[in-house]
Amino acid sequence: MLKFKVLTFNSLKMKKHLFLLLILLVSTNSFAQKGMSKNKKAIVNSIENHKKNLIEISDNIWEAAEPALLEFKSSSYLSDYAEANGFKVKKGVAGIETAFTAEYGSGSPIIGIMGEFDANLGISQKKQPTKDPLKKGAPGHGCGHNLFGTASLGAAIAIKEMIEAGEISGTVRFYGTPAEETIFGKVWMVREGLFDDLDICMDWHPADEIEASTQSSKALVDFRLKFFGDAAHASGDPWNGNSAVDAMELYTTALNYYREHIRPTARIHYDIEKAGDVVNVVPDYAQIWTRIRENDKENVNILYERAKKMAEGASMMANVEYELSLISGIYEIIPNRFGAKIIQNNFEILGELEYSSDEIEYANTILKETGKELKGIDGKLKPIKPTLPAQGGSTDVGDVSQVVPVVRLGVTTAAKDGPWHSWAVVACTGMSIGHKGMIYASKSLAMTMLDFYKNPKLIAGAKKEFLERKGDKVYKPQIPPGPPKLIN
Repeated sequence: MLKFKVLTFNSLKMKKHLFLLLILLVSTNSFAQKGMSKNKKAIVNSIENHKKNLIEISDNIWEAAEPALLEFKSSSYLSDYAEANGFKVKKGVAGIETAFTAEYGSGSPIIGIMGEFDANLGISQKKQPTKDPLKKGAPGHGCGHNLFGTASLGAAIAIKEMIEAGEISGTVRFYGTPAEETIFGKVWMVREGLFDDLDICMDWHPADEIEASTQSSKALVDFRLKFFGDAAHASGDPWNGNSAVDAMELYTTALNYYREHIRPTARIHYDIEKAGDVVNVVPDYAQIWTRIRENDKENVNILYERAKKMAEGASMMANVEYELSLISGIYEIIPNRFGAKIIQNNFEILGELEYSSDEIEYANTILKETGKELKGIDGKLKPIKPTLPAQGGSTDVGDVSQVVPVVRLGVTTAAKDGPWHSWAVVACTGMSIGHKGMIYASKSLAMTMLDFYKNPKLIAGAKKEFLERKGDKVYKPQIPPGPPKLIN
């Protein structure tokens, strides 16, 4: 027989304290969502209705873990669901088999939303907080792109349902954008003019905190060098050989000496892909992949021109031939603080993300395994950050932001301050920590899009900042002719 302890209150004061305690026990999310408009409640309900399917799609993409330009299953999971929900789908856009657009509605405004779905090479991981590959050497979603494309599609579907119900008018367009991790597929889509008619484009990225994005990114140029020498016996007659590896080493030596004379904001990194086969043969072939970054396209191309001279000099010194081929180049992001404020408002309506003790323990186990401070998971809301000079990585979202205002956000999907592009993130993106962030991102994106559809002045404000930040700079895609090709 269950026994309950009965509490009696002898004063109104104690009753008042209990009432206040009950208010404090109400979750932040529930309290925040009371201030939602009818249409935003409809947005949230739509995403909740699709939640089971969205998680299934995300997990299917996580399982497939397909790298750049090979995302055939992942692309189909998304495009098939868009088609099943009434979108008009165009596949193979911009000459990329796995790229597609999905559109619903007609007329203005036209608001786009981007979704990525490619995996990172070599970081396969099981859904557990200790390192153990699902398949040794296979790709894994260490940047959360299985969540990225899925959340964006969920937001697009919620907006489609609002258009269908007659609550808003205009066009919503989802972009299935492959190969962000390597050749930067969006640049080919931008070159084809696929973003030219947009009023606003939405973007998000998995992160370790919730953020209305106000930062830029680094511009980048990506190229491959091949050196062609003459083979000979390395001991018997080395004078008859010309070493391709000698040329490559001279080139990397030049790059590394150059590091002292570049700005602190610049980055130079390379991967030696081929350097001979056996030790007793003068190698007649060498191959190296180089990536150079700076805070803007103008300065990154100064470094690129210098690197090209180094390649020529190295080939002359080693008496070999060389071939330099551009893989891709991307621009820095033009941030949009006006749009970030709209996102922040919707974050505050949704409230903070909450996690179970098991999820926090899972995250802390990952952090312990990777030698990091045990910070758990950060689902708290913070003020909008000041816009600072670009830090960290690069993205082809930068090229999209050169032609249309891009409004961006980040949402927690992994352990706080854990290593990205690693097994530690893969372990989170296929389970509840990732799922929670994905659904939160989907709601935030759709609610912000709704604000733009309902209020033309908000679109005008985002466009005004875009034009002011871009100034008189002319955008020119930096990619080779024809469709993109596999790097490896």
